Amino acid sequence: MVRTKGDFLKTPIQHVDVKQFDARPIVEAMARMAFQARNLHRAATIYEAMLREEGCGVILCLAGSLVSAGLRQVIVDMLRNNMADVIVATGAIIVDQDFFESLGFRHFVGSPRVDDRELHALGIDRIYDTFIDEESLRVCDSSVARIAAELEPRPYSSREFIGEMGRWLAERPGSGDGIVRAAWEMGVPVFCPAFSDCSAGFGLIHHQQERKERPCLTIDSVRDFLELTRVKMGTKETGLFMVGGGVPKNFAQDTVVAADFLGRPAPMHKYAVQLTVADERDGALSSSTLREACSWGKVDTDFEQMVFGEATITMPLVVSAVYHGGAWTDRRPRRFVEVCQ
Repeated sequence: MVRTKGDFLKTPIQHVDVKQFDARPIVEAMARMAFQARNLHRAATIYEAMLREEGCGVILCLAGSLVSAGLRQVIVDMLRNNMADVIVATGAIIVDQDFFESLGFRHFVGSPRVDDRELHALGIDRIYDTFIDEESLRVCDSSVARIAAELEPRPYSSREFIGEMGRWLAERPGSGDGIVRAAWEMGVPVFCPAFSDCSAGFGLIHHQQERKERPCLTIDSVRDFLELTRVKMGTKETGLFMVGGGVPKNFAQDTVVAADFLGRPAPMHKYAVQLTVADERDGALSSSTLREACSWGKVDTDFEQMVFGEATITMPLVVSAVYHGGAWTDRRPRRFVEVCQ
């Protein structure tokens, strides 16, 4: 039987809504358990402390396929409720997944037990057990190119360009809510240090190719580093909520060292939580523990917690427990985007 694209792209991924369930009872029970359950409880406690401390800025670091896996609404709710003040993420999360869905496209329930050659022939891309339409992704790529063509041709930080993406979505009829749009409306800067490593890269190379010898828009990753370091230098205390590792994790941690290098020493990140499945024993950055980061002068060790568990399970539990605990209700919007400008 010959199958069509429609045979695979049937059931959209549904994003979990932490507002609809109160995880406090189970997370509180985990305090009296062991292993990762107790670690998860402590992580929730530390995250709550970040939100309750006056003047503490919360930096949310995102890596992995989180939006495609159903965590988009969790992140949007964190932004809309002043539970995160800065985002540092991979380009895939911000562009290929979140901006993609704001354009009206979806990710679909799939399976890892398929013939990937068949998927390729049909123009379907696979993210483990999730499917995405390659044709729709090309629309995402071209939308980035369209936004670039409408802007002044000069160097932009990824934060600036993503802000323009948020503005474009807010002004575009029919655009849905999402991370990029919510961040722009809430004054939350979003940094993608490796911005070209996603659909944005395809859109921007198209933009530069089309401009030929004329001035074109470029992305200044050094400007990203400077802007986030300015946020760190201008904030009394900071806390890291890290989902996964990679470039976002190190980029956010490095601001402490950068501040010192610029002659304006800033304290180590006071709070830090990391939800990860990586193994520290291979010495890889994504798996380096928060205590290891202390040796580099990046993260203090009084309020740090690693949770070794997959993010689609751990993140909704932590965020739901803290959301329903209400630590965010009296928190003032930080609008750190104004510090970056």
